[in-house]
Amino acid sequence: MSTSEHPPSPLFSSPAPEGAPGYLERLNPEQRAAIETTDGPLLVLAGAGTGKTRVLTTRFAHILLSGRAKPWQILTVTFTNKAAREMRERISFLLGEPVEGLWLGTFHALCARMLRRHAEYVGLTHGFTILDTDDQLRLLKQVMEPWRIDTKRWPAPGLMGVIQRWKDRGLTPARVTDTEDSDFADGHARAIYTAYQTRLRELNACDFGDLMLHVAEILRTRPDVLDQYHRLFRYILVDEYQDTNTIQYLWLRLLAKRTGYPSNICCVGDDDQSIYSWRGAEVENILRFEKDFPGAQIVRLERNYRSTQHILGAAAGLIAHNDGRLGKTLRSGKDDASGEKVLVTGVWDSEAEARAVCDSAASFHAKGQSLAEMAILVRAGFQTRAFEERLVQTGLPYRIVGGVRFYERAEIRDAMAYMRIVNQPADDLAFERIINVPKRGVGPAALQKLHAAARARQVPLAAGTQALLDEGGLKGKMAAQLGTLMNALSTTRDILTREGHVVAVEHLLEETGYLDMWRNDRSIEAPGRLENLKELVRALSDFGTLGEFLDHVALVMEHDENAGDAKLSLMTLHGAKGLEFDTVFLPGWEEGVFPSQRTLDEGGLKGLEEERRLAYVGITRARKHALIFHADRRRIYANWQPSMPSRFLDELPDEHIIRKENGAAPQQRLNMTDSVFANGPLTTRRRQDPMLADANTASFQLGDHVRHPRFGVGIIISADRHHLEIAFESGDTKRLLSSFIEKI
Repeated sequence: MSTSEHPPSPLFSSPAPEGAPGYLERLNPEQRAAIETTDGPLLVLAGAGTGKTRVLTTRFAHILLSGRAKPWQILTVTFTNKAAREMRERISFLLGEPVEGLWLGTFHALCARMLRRHAEYVGLTHGFTILDTDDQLRLLKQVMEPWRIDTKRWPAPGLMGVIQRWKDRGLTPARVTDTEDSDFADGHARAIYTAYQTRLRELNACDFGDLMLHVAEILRTRPDVLDQYHRLFRYILVDEYQDTNTIQYLWLRLLAKRTGYPSNICCVGDDDQSIYSWRGAEVENILRFEKDFPGAQIVRLERNYRSTQHILGAAAGLIAHNDGRLGKTLRSGKDDASGEKVLVTGVWDSEAEARAVCDSAASFHAKGQSLAEMAILVRAGFQTRAFEERLVQTGLPYRIVGGVRFYERAEIRDAMAYMRIVNQPADDLAFERIINVPKRGVGPAALQKLHAAARARQVPLAAGTQALLDEGGLKGKMAAQLGTLMNALSTTRDILTREGHVVAVEHLLEETGYLDMWRNDRSIEAPGRLENLKELVRALSDFGTLGEFLDHVALVMEHDENAGDAKLSLMTLHGAKGLEFDTVFLPGWEEGVFPSQRTLDEGGLKGLEEERRLAYVGITRARKHALIFHADRRRIYANWQPSMPSRFLDELPDEHIIRKENGAAPQQRLNMTDSVFANGPLTTRRRQDPMLADANTASFQLGDHVRHPRFGVGIIISADRHHLEIAFESGDTKRLLSSFIEKI
């Protein structure tokens, strides 16, 4: 491959645009240093709101205008197609004309382009197909068949997740060692991975993860190909370096460490905004830049043009508690540098929190602030429900950014369909939705047969299905599973009459296998879906009957999405990265909610530091006003439980915040001496009773004090797979489903 195959750019067929050097005039000294330091490795630590995109694009233009490289000799890597388009447009604007032949795009887009050139080195031809997610899963299921894997215990999406994580770490099947192997699929994961890759090659296809894996493998094993790219790319620019995973890091190192050539790699990023470890990002990649590239220079962009000094001071004081960081201190570059202090408000409960946030938004709006310049940023998706319902009540238009409204989420719609068929057995649409969720072998032909049976008997679909079962008209595994479904619906109606709708819905979701479906799903989204289902059950307790709740949801869903152009944004903190608003509301700053207990349990100190970075990201989204809320208690199903204010609140420097108690009882902060790091995660000390062995009851211990929404407080005295036997204070002993029992 030679540079001659690239057409000459119009940029070099005529003199540089008149007055071009002026592109450096409005930059601050740190930005100019990041642009003009062109030789050797450079790390630009670009804090929030410091103009990193401007630096990247101007650096690209500067390299071209100073004659250091041709457009096709600069490799520029972004994380999103949107960022790539924006950068291309900005570069063209700076240069005054379009630029052709750029190697500018996402990691995967650039690797797809490389792989088309060198496909034969990994057993493909240049016309290979890139499979979408559905095709990948369908192929994997075919490959799994010879191993007779129990797909209920080891579902294909979970195995695909294992394979993709291996690919993200640069592991071909041959590179998966015993240490890196997984016990997924009864220990056959590595063998199935091998067979899956073989089948992909036979089909002249690859999946999304292969794009980078194959190219990295070619660069590792073909020095001649690697040398071609070393000669081609004189400069490498990388955006959002803190978000790179292992394979992306490996690919960049291979291209940047050029024997006989200078390593002109410039990585722009912010270690304080590394918040994506759950999808493979490694903050260590940016922390070890100087070790990877000896002699590297570091430029810190610390002048923030977005936020006031009080907002920046609060964020800086918080993030300073992290040990794993390179260190920088943001200062405001705005004329009105001081601004208002960050407001930390304690409220009595989570319902009062939703009222306080939405009322504050309405107040700002009444004073002339656009709703489009406000955002509510939550730690977890399940938190949106309370705010959605309050916003509907107050009539404030809102939009869910990066997701869907709570009652429109797939798992919530499924659960609602289960409730509807219990409440109204003639609801054929609801029954159709849940009859094969989870999978019960009811395909289109079987469903048509059930419809025919119902029409022949002039009864609803559910009644027709029951009739066929009673008459022996259905056979085999499908008959057994439909029998279980129909029995669960029947017993739920009995429980609804005897014990109320909350207990009935708990039973329904458990006995139909719906909760197990998500427990067995190994995708990243599954834990959040289970949290959403728990929040749904919490919502039930606010209503007297199941029918009242279903009516309420129907009315909420009628909320006019088109009401007005300007809408308040409601999103997760992860979804807010890269965005900015005049006013930001940050609710739920309590232990277990934020920082997330699951992250602490799984990640220990490393997880805590990422949660703190997420808090830093949240605060620095605000230009003028940042309002943090915490509640003294939250509803857990039908009962209220006390909440501990987040440790992050104590880490905010007093000179930048105002603390306000809005009906909240005084509450002691988390006492770190009462907690220990056990195998990493922060956990409160507990008595050493024997742990319960099954996955569904393993979070409980014999002797634990627990609470049930109907029967109150009790002590666990025994357990089996899904159930706990509990002796309640009332004197009753009951055997109940563990899914909706809360430990005190």
